[in-house]
Amino acid sequence: MPPTPDEAAIAARLGAFVEPNLRQSLTEARALRECRLDGGTTPSRLRVALELGIPTGGYHEELAAALTAHLASLYGDAPAAMPVLELALTSRITAHAVQRGLTPLPGIGNVVAVASGKGGVGKSTVAVNLALAWAAQGARVGLLDADVYGPSQPIMLGLQGERPTSVDGKRIKPLRAHGVAAMSIGFLVDVEQPMAWRGPMVTSALNQLLADTEWGELDYLVVDMPPGTGDIQLTLAQRVPVAGAVIVTTPQDIALADARKGLRMFEKVHVPVLGIVENMATHVCSRCGHAEHIFGEGGGSRMAADYGVQLLGSLPLDARIRAEADGGKPSVVADPASPRAAAYHSLARRAAGELARRGRDRSALFPKIVVEDT
Repeated sequence: MPPTPDEAAIAARLGAFVEPNLRQSLTEARALRECRLDGGTTPSRLRVALELGIPTGGYHEELAAALTAHLASLYGDAPAAMPVLELALTSRITAHAVQRGLTPLPGIGNVVAVASGKGGVGKSTVAVNLALAWAAQGARVGLLDADVYGPSQPIMLGLQGERPTSVDGKRIKPLRAHGVAAMSIGFLVDVEQPMAWRGPMVTSALNQLLADTEWGELDYLVVDMPPGTGDIQLTLAQRVPVAGAVIVTTPQDIALADARKGLRMFEKVHVPVLGIVENMATHVCSRCGHAEHIFGEGGGSRMAADYGVQLLGSLPLDARIRAEADGGKPSVVADPASPRAAAYHSLARRAAGELARRGRDRSALFPKIVVEDT
């Protein structure tokens, strides 16, 4: 019988485990905080402490099962000798680098833009569920509705008709819904009136909403970008300090052609694209259960492969997603245990993992240089 693995062998095996959201080994991610084998009990116990750079709420059971399966190979034909895993899982979300020439916003760790090359692909629904998923997983999250011409987040968050307040007449307190701080032009104007604003007015208004809102301390600020790749979108991408972007598309060729333009726009302004979200990928008939790819199949994965980025998720075309968003309770909060909510949670973890792999913001480490006349 081979010798029972000792603590060092177990730690080495754990270090080789590739965390699927980070796409790094635990050693590469510097995530392993403790590995302690307690052989004084029957069965023996293995205490493991991990610290990941992503929100970890709701992830404990899944990760513990994956680690247990990963360690099983150490015990070969003697599975009874394997210790019971006791996993302590914590999260440490750090600020990441933004475009050159810009500095991160005070108190906001990471601005994540959710964009699409064209309208009608479900970008706003993805943005709100991404924000809500991160909040449900334990992160501090804000949501900025940057779609001035068609703000939809007030409806999706159940805040239609609500108005933000200001203590000093200068700084605006965001509204809150489902654990997320939210700001939208739709909170400040009559949403039934058309916004006859030109590009500079829109850019100025959005800069004010971003800078003059008392967001507090946030791990992520999700920005629901206007659809398209015109002057407004390009100006926002250049002026807002963004840590990463998520591109939303449907599988059809027409949507993919515009999504590619959106991806290239972010590349030009040196904003890293965290990945592609393929929305409305499969429709399952509510009566017979027949699955059909109404908008084509595999377009998002092909685009991700072409540009060397992650396919963050492939989401269903489901009438309940639409109804829940229209009702002010998007899927993540309306039915947290549903498969559609689980898809958004997986998407959120993958996006956070891609961001965690990126370079951290080091600006706070450098001394401030002051030139004085003497």
